[in-house]
Parts: sequence; C-alpha cells; structure tokens
Amino acid sequence: MTKIPCAIIGPGNIGADLMIKIMRTSQHLEVGAMVGIDSSSDGLARARRLGVPTTHEGVEGLLKLPNYKDIKIVFDATSAGAHVHNNALLQKDGKKVIDLTPAAIGPFTIPVINGDANLDEPNVNMVTCGGQATIPIVHAVKRASRRVVWGEIVASISSRSAGPGTRANIDEFTETTSKAIEILGGAERGKAIIILNPADPPLIMRDTIFTLSQGGSQEEIEKSILDMVSAVQKYVPGYRLKQKVQFEHIGDNAPVRIPGVGPVSGLKTTVLLEVEGAAHYLPAYAGNLDIMTSAALTTADRWASRQLAKEAA
Repeated sequence: MTKIPCAIIGPGNIGADLMIKIMRTSQHLEVGAMVGIDSSSDGLARARRLGVPTTHEGVEGLLKLPNYKDIKIVFDATSAGAHVHNNALLQKDGKKVIDLTPAAIGPFTIPVINGDANLDEPNVNMVTCGGQATIPIVHAVKRASRRVVWGEIVASISSRSAGPGTRANIDEFTETTSKAIEILGGAERGKAIIILNPADPPLIMRDTIFTLSQGGSQEEIEKSILDMVSAVQKYVPGYRLKQKVQFEHIGDNAPVRIPGVGPVSGLKTTVLLEVEGAAHYLPAYAGNLDIMTSAALTTADRWASRQLAKEAA
C-alpha cells in the first residue's frame, strides 16, 4: 500500500510516541523524518535505530534532508513560540502542518467534533491534551441543550508525563483550552485548569468537566455524553467515564454568578473521566499525551486518505 511520508518536529515524549504510533497503526502515513535540536536526545537516537532519517538542526535541517521534497505533512510537537517560526517556513513549501502546540495558528480541531471540516486547511491545531479529552463532553452537552452558559474543565496529569514543552506552555494551555471550550464546545464562557500531580506511583490522567446549561433534559444530555464517549473510544480506547454523569438543578431562587454573564440558573452537569494511554511508547498513565498523538494521527490519516484517493483518481 502506498503511504505518504511525514515528518515530526520535536523528538520528546509526544514526538516519540507519535513516531511509534504511525509505524504501528497508521493506514496512510510513514515516518520520513524526525527533527530535533539536540543531537544526543533519546528521541532522535530511537528514530535512528528504527531507520528514520534525522536532523538535530531544527526545521532548517529538515529543509536540507534529501527526502524533504517527498514529505507532504509535518507534525509539530515543539512549543507555541517555536511553532510560529516552523510553520512560516513549512507553509512556503506547501506542507500540511498538524500543530500539537498551543500556538493555535490554524483552526482548532478535535476529530469527534470537526475532524473533517478543516482537512483542507494548511495548518490545523490540536488544541491541548486537556482540550482533546474534555471539550467533546462540553460539545455533547451543547448539542442536547439550548444553551451552555458555562463550561469548566480541570485536567489532572502525572507530573512524569509533563515534559519541558508542556511545562513551558502552561499559560498557553489554559488560554487555548479556555478559548476552544467556547469555539468548539459551544459554551458561552469557558475556563480551563491543569494540575501536574506529583504522586508516585504516577496516576492516570483524570478530567473533570462542569457545565451549566439551559433547555435540555437530563436524559438527553446523558445520552449525548455516552454517545460522545463511545465516539472518542474509537481512536482512544482508554477513554472512559469514571462514574455515572451527575446532575444538579440550579434554581432561580439560588442562581450562580457567571463571570461576564451574571446570575444564572439551569442544569449543572458534572462528568468525571479517565484517560488511559495505549502504551505504544509512553506508559499507560500518560493518557494526556496519548490522546494528543491519537487525535493528531486520526486527523492526519483522514487527510492522507483523501490525498491518496485524489492521486489515484
């Protein structure tokens, strides 16, 4: 089967896991290059052992590789700041860019919400790990309600699964995720919190989602959430509810005050999730990284499938 060569910029936890995922599971992609800035990095060393062309000269080194002209899609797993520079160079050569940083140059993309809508965009942004895990639930509440006034998520991840890139982008994480809660989730106001849990042994990724909605029944909302969980499980099998969806009616006699909105009554929905990784490269507790690489690969595979179909036509 013909496959489209891709490159990965950033040989850290996310980049290395993505490389292994592509090799083991991708239907339409093959790894054409691994790009870093440290010649002694473990990710580059692993790529070399697997026969993948590498460079430690960053995106400029990628442009010099003999097979660069064959690479059609590039995953960027560096940082928000670095992505701005990388994307500018890659766009000049017409490369499809999948952004795994919080830079948000391209449109927010979550496979189960708008996975096909942005396939023709030159750059798509995969939001954040917390966003990939929780925004589908906010969206599920919205599609079963008339209005979601508030959406708040708390993502708790093991500190061991938070590399230097994640730690350097905490502010961008909260800002990007909050914005995506509104844009993709459909909430009028969004808030995101990330917790790096130092527990040892490491704990699996846990997420809590709160919404305040109006115009939807408990039964409709719960069914929508369960359907959404099943949809995410198709590419992240370890994505699951920790307990039954919880509801609380907020009456007009005791409304909650929403920042920028004011006193609001409605239906409060609380969802508790767990995300276990597939352990292709990273430990199973690193579900936060697994859901990012799985979402990015799902998006890229859909694009590659369409490209191959066009070429075959």
